[in-house]
Amino acid sequence: MTTSSTYAFNPSIADLVLNAFGRINIRSPELTAQHLADAAFECNLLNTQLTNRLPFQYALETPTISLVQGTATYSLPNRTVAIGVAYLTQSPSTPSAVDRPLNPISAADYANLPQKTTQGPPTCFWLQLLPVPQITLWPVPDSAPYILNVQSFRQQQDISVAGGQTIDAPFRFLDCFTAGLAARLARIYAPALYPLRKQDWEDAFGEASSQDQEDSNLYISPGLSSYFY
Repeated sequence: MTTSSTYAFNPSIADLVLNAFGRINIRSPELTAQHLADAAFECNLLNTQLTNRLPFQYALETPTISLVQGTATYSLPNRTVAIGVAYLTQSPSTPSAVDRPLNPISAADYANLPQKTTQGPPTCFWLQLLPVPQITLWPVPDSAPYILNVQSFRQQQDISVAGGQTIDAPFRFLDCFTAGLAARLARIYAPALYPLRKQDWEDAFGEASSQDQEDSNLYISPGLSSYFY
């Protein structure tokens, strides 16, 4: 058996667009400027849908923030859509540096804190997805030097059909993206095919997203201590 011995299949967005139109029976010689303009717009709307559906492991990044005594709220990059893990590094420039995880709290939890200006080593955070995403810490950082590490999920990068660019996703999401684009284009150009293309998109998304998870065990232990004396 002879194989390619390569692992380089990564077609351009333009090629994926042509394939998506082919799935709704529109071949490349039939495409007009309007077809391509609609496809470019739908590509970016599909990226929005992908970002909203599930934070993906491949879109994980860890910005760091140097904390300032008495300052509780810090801006995060505009592309931030969710926080997976946040942890504090105390005395980061010394051999005795220690990392400590922070617990997420809701807006209601934060509102219920009686003393919001209390200073000390932060133990929890509140994420606000405002026009500029912000993270608020409690207790408010004290004088000890801290680095906040925010393991966060970002939105998909913008798409341009021109220029030979590729999508902001790994190999395993190529079919998922193309199927999603075909479904969106079917709504415009082939409504009769939309139910079929939508089901294809849902199937492809399910397969791709199932492979974008951490492969580790989850252990859940009930807290029974309150039932015994």
